[in-house]
Amino acid sequence: MRPKLKWGIMGTASVARDSVIPAVRESETGIVAAVASRNLDKSRRLAEQSGAEKAYGSYNELLQDPEVDAVYIPLPNHLHAEWSIAAMQAGKHVLCEKPAALNAGQARRILETARSTGMHFSEGLMYRYHPQLKEVRNRIRGGEIGELRLIRACFTCCSSHTSSNIRFQREFGGGALYDLAEYPLSAARWMTGLEPEAVTVHAVHSEGYGEVDMAASGLVEFPGGVSLLFDCGLWSEERRCLEIVGSRGRIEVPHAFSGKEQSGYSLYREGEQTESREEPLNAYVLEIDHFGRCVLEGAEPDFAASDALANLLLLDACRLSADERRRVTLDELD
Repeated sequence: MRPKLKWGIMGTASVARDSVIPAVRESETGIVAAVASRNLDKSRRLAEQSGAEKAYGSYNELLQDPEVDAVYIPLPNHLHAEWSIAAMQAGKHVLCEKPAALNAGQARRILETARSTGMHFSEGLMYRYHPQLKEVRNRIRGGEIGELRLIRACFTCCSSHTSSNIRFQREFGGGALYDLAEYPLSAARWMTGLEPEAVTVHAVHSEGYGEVDMAASGLVEFPGGVSLLFDCGLWSEERRCLEIVGSRGRIEVPHAFSGKEQSGYSLYREGEQTESREEPLNAYVLEIDHFGRCVLEGAEPDFAASDALANLLLLDACRLSADERRRVTLDELD
C-alpha cells in the first residue's frame, strides 16, 4: 500500500474545517491524523467530523506526537511564524496559510529553520497548483499575447457584517493587505518570473474596524516596464480576477484565486476571443498532493520556502508605502 502523510491540523479555523481537511481526506497522499486547539472540546468536535483519531487541547501536544508527519497551520497571522518554526524544530513538515509571517524578518527565520532542520515548508497559496493557472503562465511565457505589458488583479470580499472578525484586529495581523494582497502580488511574480523594483500603495483604514486597512490599491513596478495594478478589500463585492495584457493580446481569468470555483479563462487576440473551459478541480487537493509528493517521494517543490520570503518582502514594501503615502523601492528593505 502506498504510504500516506499523516497530517496534524493546528487550529479549527473555517479554512481548515471547510477546505483543507476535506482536501486532505480527498487527496491521494494524506490522511487527517490529529487535530489540536487551545479548546479541547473544539478539537474533539472537529476530530469527530474529520475522522481524525486524535484530538489535543494544545498545539505543543500535537507537535509531540511522533505519528504526525506534517502540520497545517491556519492560525491567526501573528502566530504563523512562531508555530511554523516550532513545528519544524519538532520534526514536522509545515503547510502554513498565507501570509507565512508578519514581515520579511520573520520569514527569514522560517527559511533558516527549514534549511537547518531539513523540513519541507510551504506557504498556503492554493491557486498556484491549478492547471488552469499553469496553462495561462505557459501561454504568456510562450509569447501567445506578445510582449508582456500589464497585469491587473483583484481580490475583494465582504467580511464587514461583524466588527469582531479577527481580520479586523491590528495586533493579530489584520487588514486587507495581510489577508488578501498576497494573491495578486504572488501571481504577478509568478506570471512574470520577475522580482519587483518599487511599489506605490494607497490604503483606506476604518475606525469601526480596529483601524485596519479595509481596502488597498496599488501599483507594483517590475523590470522592463511591466507593472501590476492591484486592489484588495474586506468590505466590497467579491472579486478574484486576473488579467494579463500583452502587445498582441490579453488573457482574462475571472476566478483566478478560488480554491474550488475556477471557470476557465478567455484569450483575446487579434480581434478574436477563445474560451478555455475545463472540469472544475479542487486546488486545495492539488496543493495537498503536491506537498505530499515533495515529502514522500522527494519531488521538487513548485515553490521553495524562499518564495514565501520574496512574497513577504513585497508585502512589507506595500505596507510601508501605504503607511507613509509614498513610493517605496524594494532596495530600501535590504
